[in-house]
Amino acid sequence: MPNYGLNQITMPNVPFGVFVETAAQLGCVGVEARNDLGRPFFDGVSADIAGREIRACGLRLLGLSQIQPFNRWSDAIAAETHALIETAQEAGAESISLIPCNDGTGLDAEARKSDLMRALEACLPMLDAAAMTALVEPLGFRQSSLRSKSELVSALATFGADSRIKLVHDTFHHTLAGDVDIYPDKTGIVHISGVRDPQVSVSDMEDHHRVLVDDQDRLNNLGQVSAFLSAGFDGVFSFECFAPEVHALAAPDDAIRASMSFISSHVQKMAA
Repeated sequence: MPNYGLNQITMPNVPFGVFVETAAQLGCVGVEARNDLGRPFFDGVSADIAGREIRACGLRLLGLSQIQPFNRWSDAIAAETHALIETAQEAGAESISLIPCNDGTGLDAEARKSDLMRALEACLPMLDAAAMTALVEPLGFRQSSLRSKSELVSALATFGADSRIKLVHDTFHHTLAGDVDIYPDKTGIVHISGVRDPQVSVSDMEDHHRVLVDDQDRLNNLGQVSAFLSAGFDGVFSFECFAPEVHALAAPDDAIRASMSFISSHVQKMAA
């Protein structure tokens, strides 16, 4: 059965403490906190105290998100990365998230490769010094400078960086990128969300289409989750839903629980 997590973007409008309590009540194994919600991490509570409160609820702090664009490495990005690593250490977070540039620049093959290699080479010593893991998430959008997981896997092999840098497999971005291969042994976390709008083409799907997974899902979440479980992946499947309709739910816990039950029951049948 999947181990579930909850990304803060799924419930961005509630206080951080309520978000954590909801995750615990849902039986999640952990949470992901974000710094792109218009307010500081943990709603301003110190990282040390927030980490202790999360653990007191029986949860893991799976990661802190995010540095973007990490593959436009500069002194400023280096300083942001250093600060995020420090916050992660103080809070007891297991990882930090690195997100590629998504503005349509640097898309040719040579630019993509050189930008990625430069960033990884600069980031690795920082991660090693802190004994910290980074999760890199390829984005499937056409304007993304890192769409393919295979491109990232190849770059990581060059540096032998598998122990410090893991992939994020996002079911939404996997579909948009047209990826085929999954890399369970190189994956640090799986992000799950569904798209049920029957009118939007795959190439036109955006974050605001990303809802909870149900029987109308067009992204084959059940197939992707099943493939990871069949491969022996024992990591976390974390709900990352950006759709305003999810954010506006009066009872998000009930809706998330229903999605968990839907996924679990169907992947169990698929494994039988």
